[in-house]
Amino acid sequence: QVQLVESGGGLVQPGGSLRLSCAASGFTFSQYAMSWYRQAPGKERELVAHISSVVSITNYADSVKGRFTISRDNGKNTVYLQMNSLKPEDTAQYYCSAFAFGILYWGKGTLVTVSS
Repeated sequence: QVQLVESGGGLVQPGGSLRLSCAASGFTFSQYAMSWYRQAPGKERELVAHISSVVSITNYADSVKGRFTISRDNGKNTVYLQMNSLKPEDTAQYYCSAFAFGILYWGKGTLVTVSS
């Protein structure tokens, strides 16, 4: 059974940091490209960061470049999103996804709230 389980969300003040984790199981993690998406209330889901499967090439949405870092640990079947210098506009539900061979899996998300 495929599972993607996000954790690490919460309430943080502007300028603070959080690290999200996504633990994967039920598929060969190392073969899948991994991404973090987010969806704010009333807005469409948007891609935040992506990391490729083999050589771990990364790319980011312009809105988070220089503040967020995506990484993966294939030995732990986990992808991370380090979020620094958080802003109120980063408030959203954050989702992990895995994609390979025409198959896309989603986690259920973790909520990040940036507020003073």
